[in-house]
Amino acid sequence: MKKRHTFKTLLFMAGVALFSSCDNGFEELNINPDTSPIIVPSYMFSKAQYDALNNSCASTYEFAAGGSIQHFSTYKDVPGIGDKYFFSQGTYPYDFFNNAYPLGVNEVQTVINAVKNDPAQVNLYAIARIWRAYTFHRITDLYGDIPYSDAAQGYTASKFTPKYDSQQSVYLDMLKELEQAATSLDATKSSYASADIVYGGDVAKWKKFAYSLMLRLSMRMTKVDAATAKTWAQKAIAGGIILDDKDLAKVQYIANGQDINKNPVSLALRGNNYAVADGNNNTEGGKFSNTFISFLKTNKDPRLSSIAVVWVDKKQDTTATIQKGMQNGLLQKPADFITYSEPNINTVLKLDAPMVVISNAEMNFLMAEAIVRGWASGDAASYYQGGISASMRNMAIYGDAAAISTAKINAYLSTHAFPASFDAQMEQIHSQMWVSLFPDEVEVYSNWRRTGYPKLTPVNITGNLTNGTIPRRLIYPIVEENLNGPNLKEAISRQGANTLTTRIWWDKN
Repeated sequence: MKKRHTFKTLLFMAGVALFSSCDNGFEELNINPDTSPIIVPSYMFSKAQYDALNNSCASTYEFAAGGSIQHFSTYKDVPGIGDKYFFSQGTYPYDFFNNAYPLGVNEVQTVINAVKNDPAQVNLYAIARIWRAYTFHRITDLYGDIPYSDAAQGYTASKFTPKYDSQQSVYLDMLKELEQAATSLDATKSSYASADIVYGGDVAKWKKFAYSLMLRLSMRMTKVDAATAKTWAQKAIAGGIILDDKDLAKVQYIANGQDINKNPVSLALRGNNYAVADGNNNTEGGKFSNTFISFLKTNKDPRLSSIAVVWVDKKQDTTATIQKGMQNGLLQKPADFITYSEPNINTVLKLDAPMVVISNAEMNFLMAEAIVRGWASGDAASYYQGGISASMRNMAIYGDAAAISTAKINAYLSTHAFPASFDAQMEQIHSQMWVSLFPDEVEVYSNWRRTGYPKLTPVNITGNLTNGTIPRRLIYPIVEENLNGPNLKEAISRQGANTLTTRIWWDKN
């Protein structure tokens, strides 16, 4: 077990320890020069952003989510939670939950507590509320019912055994928070400036981020509550979402210095699989899945050469014809393991690669879906093409080696026309989302569970935990049973058994 969420703010704990340990006149000896009891909201907000994004990027991104939606495969058992639906040791299904609360959740709530009563800091408050919703939506999408209203109240309200809120109530509150925060943003007042690692404190862009997240959350509810989904989707579209390259929400990392400076997905995947960089000695036996690579090759997708390589004579080769993915569900290392495709360490796995938080590609695709559903006006085909174009253009953020020319983009569009029927349109939109959102495997996994596209064929290996079906969620940590048992039991009685196959609120058949 890596961490237990105590819902205490770590800096506040340090402050309490500082003051309570000075009773015997040894103040000078007891003061830690590297800590402070005073919260600096801008510094804490930077950390909250870093930690929300740097959460279990191997165990959750690649092994659980990435394996489940068949972007990745592995021949090994231990990291096979998504690949072959095994889990017998380690903490893979718990990691995201265990890490989220003591870090990202507590940190952003500390910022909110520090600024919420100061009218001069209205933008700091609003942006922190938006980021809090972003942080929580990833937790609830992976687990379902979660501690929400009681979260991060260990120090302020002595709530060390927080109740679990239903996912429905969490969603409705996140949508409310996004609406209130977006409308309260004030361009005439100060913001986080450079302490904001996503937008540099740009209030107008944060408003678009809030409405874009609102659209993502509203579309997540289409299966379980279409009427409410429509209402919030229309609010989001009216508010203004991220449709242009210039509004892309991303974090730029650097390759040098401490690990916190480096792209956390790149760092984790390289450290857990691709560090040796020879195509053969991959620590956890990982490669790209045959499903993913075959889809890209069959569709003659130019993104293939931007993201995938085969190691030939100890060099990365991006030639499209030699790319091939490894089957999911293997139990032994293939003799030709070195010949399978894996992520390019010079593009998508660069340590200084930017991380996309919300893209204009995603928003164009969701606009196309909203129009197809009759919830918005416009040309669905144009937005569908806009999503593909934006995804391909944005490959350039990974460097010249990943950039895709306009000619290649237009050639792809000419052979991928928007179909006529609703089901075919949904399949086209969300199969493209499955490609375009890579490597944000948490979001790809959520969108696949909601839509079922692309249609994936599960594996059925002897001893798997799902009866040969793709996992629908991650599992609450065992430590919760021991330390927050009554609240966890109440959540399980409402949601269903704490298993990989239990469907969460918005993921209904």
